Amino acid sequence: MNLFLNSVTAVILIDSDGNRLFAKYYQPAHVDPKNPTAFKHPFQSTKDQRALEMGIWDKTRRATGDILLYSSQLVLYKASIDVSFYVIGPEGENELMLQSVLNAFYDAVSLLLRHQVEKRAILENLDLVVLALDETVDNGIILETDAVAIASRVSRPKPDAGVNLSDITINEATIMQAFSTVRDKMAQRILS
Repeated sequence: MNLFLNSVTAVILIDSDGNRLFAKYYQPAHVDPKNPTAFKHPFQSTKDQRALEMGIWDKTRRATGDILLYSSQLVLYKASIDVSFYVIGPEGENELMLQSVLNAFYDAVSLLLRHQVEKRAILENLDLVVLALDETVDNGIILETDAVAIASRVSRPKPDAGVNLSDITINEATIMQAFSTVRDKMAQRILS
Protein backbone atom coordinates (compact mmCIF):
# COMPACT_ATOMS: atom_id res chain seq x y z
CA MET A 1 0.00 0.00 0.00
CA ASN A 2 1.47 3.34 -1.08
CA LEU A 3 0.90 6.08 1.49
CA PHE A 4 3.03 8.69 -0.25
CA LEU A 5 1.46 12.10 -0.83
CA ASN A 6 2.71 14.19 -3.71
CA SER A 7 4.19 17.42 -2.44
CA VAL A 8 5.03 20.90 -3.67
CA THR A 9 7.87 23.05 -2.32
CA ALA A 10 6.66 26.40 -3.69
CA VAL A 11 4.29 28.13 -6.08
CA ILE A 12 5.52 31.44 -7.48
CA LEU A 13 4.18 34.08 -9.87
CA ILE A 14 6.81 36.39 -11.38
CA ASP A 15 6.17 39.27 -13.78
CA SER A 16 8.08 39.94 -16.99
CA ASP A 17 10.62 42.12 -15.14
CA GLY A 18 11.54 39.40 -12.65
CA ASN A 19 9.55 40.87 -9.75
CA ARG A 20 7.57 38.61 -7.44
CA LEU A 21 3.81 39.04 -7.75
CA PHE A 22 2.98 36.20 -5.41
CA ALA A 23 4.91 33.38 -3.79
CA LYS A 24 3.99 30.68 -1.34
CA TYR A 25 6.67 28.42 0.12
CA TYR A 26 5.70 25.27 1.96
CA GLN A 27 7.56 23.74 4.88
CA PRO A 28 8.10 19.98 4.86
CA ALA A 29 5.26 18.14 6.55
CA HIS A 30 7.39 15.69 8.52
CA VAL A 31 10.09 17.13 10.73
CA ASP A 32 11.62 15.09 13.55
CA PRO A 33 10.38 16.76 16.79
CA LYS A 34 13.49 15.55 18.66
CA ASN A 35 15.84 17.13 16.15
CA PRO A 36 14.10 19.95 14.26
CA THR A 37 17.35 21.17 12.71
CA ALA A 38 18.09 17.82 11.05
CA PHE A 39 16.25 18.86 7.88
CA LYS A 40 16.50 22.49 6.97
CA HIS A 41 14.13 23.85 4.38
CA PRO A 42 16.25 25.15 1.48
CA PHE A 43 14.35 28.45 1.21
CA GLN A 44 13.81 29.64 4.78
CA SER A 45 15.12 33.18 4.44
CA THR A 46 13.80 35.87 2.14
CA LYS A 47 17.28 36.18 0.68
CA ASP A 48 17.28 32.48 -0.33
CA GLN A 49 13.77 32.79 -1.77
CA ARG A 50 14.67 35.86 -3.79
CA ALA A 51 17.84 34.18 -5.09
CA LEU A 52 15.77 31.17 -6.21
CA GLU A 53 13.20 33.41 -7.90
CA MET A 54 15.81 35.43 -9.76
CA GLY A 55 17.67 32.26 -10.76
CA ILE A 56 14.65 30.46 -12.19
CA TRP A 57 13.34 33.61 -13.85
CA ASP A 58 16.71 34.17 -15.50
CA LYS A 59 16.85 30.55 -16.73
CA THR A 60 13.26 30.45 -18.00
CA ARG A 61 12.71 33.88 -19.53
CA ARG A 62 14.26 32.81 -22.83
CA ALA A 63 13.68 29.07 -22.59
CA THR A 64 11.09 27.25 -24.65
CA GLY A 65 10.58 24.18 -22.45
CA ASP A 66 8.33 23.78 -19.46
CA ILE A 67 10.50 21.89 -16.96
CA LEU A 68 14.01 22.23 -15.55
CA LEU A 69 16.15 21.10 -12.64
CA TYR A 70 17.47 24.04 -10.63
CA SER A 71 19.38 23.77 -7.35
CA SER A 72 18.16 20.16 -6.80
CA GLN A 73 14.55 21.32 -7.21
CA LEU A 74 12.21 20.37 -10.02
CA VAL A 75 10.81 23.56 -11.58
CA LEU A 76 7.79 23.52 -13.89
CA TYR A 77 6.69 26.77 -15.47
CA LYS A 78 4.15 28.30 -17.79
CA ALA A 79 4.39 31.78 -19.25
CA SER A 80 1.44 34.03 -19.94
CA ILE A 81 1.33 37.55 -21.39
CA ASP A 82 3.49 39.26 -18.76
CA VAL A 83 3.43 36.70 -15.91
CA SER A 84 5.17 33.37 -15.41
CA PHE A 85 3.69 30.66 -13.17
CA TYR A 86 6.13 28.34 -11.39
CA VAL A 87 5.49 25.15 -9.43
CA ILE A 88 8.56 23.85 -7.60
CA GLY A 89 8.88 20.40 -6.09
CA PRO A 90 11.54 18.11 -4.66
CA GLU A 91 13.95 16.52 -7.12
CA GLY A 92 12.37 13.07 -6.90
CA GLU A 93 8.77 14.23 -7.20
CA ASN A 94 6.44 12.98 -9.93
CA GLU A 95 6.74 15.45 -12.82
CA LEU A 96 3.30 14.60 -14.17
CA MET A 97 1.64 15.46 -10.85
CA LEU A 98 3.48 18.76 -10.66
CA GLN A 99 2.47 19.49 -14.26
CA SER A 100 -1.14 18.70 -13.34
CA VAL A 101 -0.93 21.14 -10.43
CA LEU A 102 0.54 23.85 -12.64
CA ASN A 103 -2.08 23.35 -15.35
CA ALA A 104 -4.97 23.21 -12.85
CA PHE A 105 -3.84 26.34 -11.03
CA TYR A 106 -3.21 28.26 -14.26
CA ASP A 107 -6.54 27.19 -15.78
CA ALA A 108 -8.46 28.01 -12.57
CA VAL A 109 -6.89 31.48 -12.48
CA SER A 110 -7.71 31.88 -16.14
CA LEU A 111 -11.36 30.97 -15.50
CA LEU A 112 -11.59 33.29 -12.49
CA LEU A 113 -10.03 36.21 -14.38
CA ARG A 114 -12.15 35.57 -17.49
CA HIS A 115 -9.12 34.46 -19.56
CA GLN A 116 -7.19 37.68 -18.88
CA VAL A 117 -4.14 36.18 -17.20
CA GLU A 118 -1.96 39.26 -16.98
CA LYS A 119 -0.20 41.19 -14.24
CA ARG A 120 -2.85 43.87 -13.78
CA ALA A 121 -5.74 41.41 -13.55
CA ILE A 122 -3.83 39.19 -11.11
CA LEU A 123 -3.00 42.11 -8.82
CA GLU A 124 -6.59 43.39 -8.91
CA ASN A 125 -7.94 39.93 -8.05
CA LEU A 126 -5.15 38.67 -5.83
CA ASP A 127 -7.67 37.36 -3.30
CA LEU A 128 -9.12 34.98 -5.89
CA VAL A 129 -5.64 33.86 -6.98
CA VAL A 130 -4.62 33.09 -3.39
CA LEU A 131 -7.87 31.21 -2.73
CA ALA A 132 -7.39 29.22 -5.94
CA LEU A 133 -3.92 28.22 -4.79
CA ASP A 134 -5.24 27.27 -1.36
CA GLU A 135 -7.82 25.03 -3.01
CA THR A 136 -5.11 23.44 -5.17
CA VAL A 137 -2.30 22.92 -2.64
CA ASP A 138 -2.55 22.84 1.15
CA ASN A 139 0.64 22.90 3.20
CA GLY A 140 2.55 21.47 0.25
CA ILE A 141 0.14 18.58 -0.32
CA ILE A 142 -1.71 18.47 -3.64
CA LEU A 143 -5.47 18.60 -3.03
CA GLU A 144 -7.12 19.19 -6.40
CA THR A 145 -6.10 19.09 -10.05
CA ASP A 146 -9.44 19.93 -11.66
CA ALA A 147 -9.49 23.59 -12.69
CA VAL A 148 -13.28 23.83 -12.91
CA ALA A 149 -13.71 22.43 -9.39
CA ILE A 150 -11.13 24.87 -8.04
CA ALA A 151 -12.71 27.86 -9.78
CA SER A 152 -16.21 26.91 -8.63
CA ARG A 153 -15.09 26.77 -4.99
CA VAL A 154 -13.38 30.14 -5.24
CA SER A 155 -15.72 32.19 -7.44
CA ARG A 156 -17.66 35.06 -5.97
CA PRO A 157 -21.42 34.80 -5.51
CA LYS A 158 -23.63 36.68 -7.93
CA PRO A 159 -24.38 40.31 -6.94
CA ASP A 160 -28.15 39.64 -7.07
CA ALA A 161 -28.08 37.90 -3.68
CA GLY A 162 -30.35 40.58 -2.16
CA VAL A 163 -34.13 40.48 -2.01
CA ASN A 164 -35.99 41.61 -5.10
CA LEU A 165 -38.92 43.74 -3.87
CA SER A 166 -40.94 43.19 -7.03
CA ASP A 167 -41.19 39.47 -6.20
CA ILE A 168 -42.95 40.14 -2.88
CA THR A 169 -46.72 40.10 -3.09
CA ILE A 170 -48.57 42.14 -0.51
CA ASN A 171 -52.20 41.35 0.05
CA GLU A 172 -54.69 41.50 2.91
CA ALA A 173 -53.57 38.14 4.37
CA THR A 174 -49.91 39.16 4.67
CA ILE A 175 -50.83 42.46 6.29
CA MET A 176 -53.10 40.67 8.79
CA GLN A 177 -50.35 38.14 9.54
CA ALA A 178 -47.83 40.93 10.16
CA PHE A 179 -50.31 42.78 12.40
CA SER A 180 -51.00 39.56 14.35
CA THR A 181 -47.27 38.90 14.86
CA VAL A 182 -46.66 42.46 16.12
CA ARG A 183 -49.68 42.26 18.45
CA ASP A 184 -48.45 38.96 19.95
CA LYS A 185 -44.92 40.27 20.49
CA MET A 186 -46.24 43.45 22.17
CA ALA A 187 -48.48 41.40 24.45
CA GLN A 188 -45.55 39.21 25.48
CA ARG A 189 -43.40 42.23 26.34
CA ILE A 190 -46.16 43.92 28.33
CA LEU A 191 -46.95 40.75 30.33
CA SER A 192 -43.35 39.92 31.13
